[in-house]
Parts: sequence; structure tokens; C-alpha cells
Amino acid sequence: MVEGDRHVVALSADAADLPVLARIHAAAFSADQQWNAQALRTVMGMPGTWLGVVMTVVDGAQVPAGFLMARHVVDEAEILTLAVDPAFRRRGMARALLAWLRHVAAGHGAARLFLEVGTHNAAAIALYQGAGFFTVGQRRRYYPDGSDALVMGCDIAPSTA
Repeated sequence: MVEGDRHVVALSADAADLPVLARIHAAAFSADQQWNAQALRTVMGMPGTWLGVVMTVVDGAQVPAGFLMARHVVDEAEILTLAVDPAFRRRGMARALLAWLRHVAAGHGAARLFLEVGTHNAAAIALYQGAGFFTVGQRRRYYPDGSDALVMGCDIAPSTA
């Protein structure tokens, strides 16, 4: 596990966790962008896919507050989705997930991370910029509603461990 300020990102999850993660995704995204448990299962079955789940404490019990799925190919990793339950936003959950991903990706020899984010999603763009991502391109009409996406990237240092 990788510990942030107050949050723990679990390095593994299994099929039993997917319904909970699908509920988080549904709460975090509009209906046309939600991934259900089957979609998450399909992505998890792809080679080189990583899943990090950020946990927080509610009423004395650890509960998933968000998750990140990424895929690694050769020396690049792509964030496929990052979802934080709206009840736990602005508490460092997404930053903890990004820190976990940098650690995992560097350990697997990735030199760069990529992602797509809606041009209208100012909060996510600010999060990614604060984490060192920069705009490398734009995808027109990328999302089902016809909105555009920014392609963002960031360089990471390979692990020396």
C-alpha cells in the first residue's frame, strides 16, 4: 500500500469490489460516461491494467472513496478513468491516487503518463495541472455528448529502486 497524508491506496482489488467501484463511477460521472461493473471487469481484463483504490474511514471502518484505472504499454501509461465519490472530493483522494500511479508506473519503467479530460471540467484540469500534467493536444467531439477532450501528459522519473 502507498500512504498519502491520511489516505491509503490499496494496490489490489478483485471482481467482488467492482460493484462498489461502479457505484462510485456512477456518482462521479454523467450518465453517458458511467462505467458499470461489467465495463470495469472488461477493462481490468486488458493486459497491463492497474487499479488503485483510495480508502478513507467512515464511522470507524475503511471504505473506498475513489479509484483510478490505468494501462501500461512499453514506456507509457494512460489513465483510463479516475473517479472520486462526490462525498469525499476536495480531501486529497485524487492526489493520493495520482501519487500511487506515479509510483507504480515508474516502477514498471513508464516514462510518461497520459489522460483525456473534458475541456469543460475545470476542477479536473486544475488537479492535473497541479500534479504536473500539461496539455499536449485536443480530441474534438471525444465524449458521447459531443464535447471535446484535452489530452494531457506528464513526464515521470523511472524508479531507481
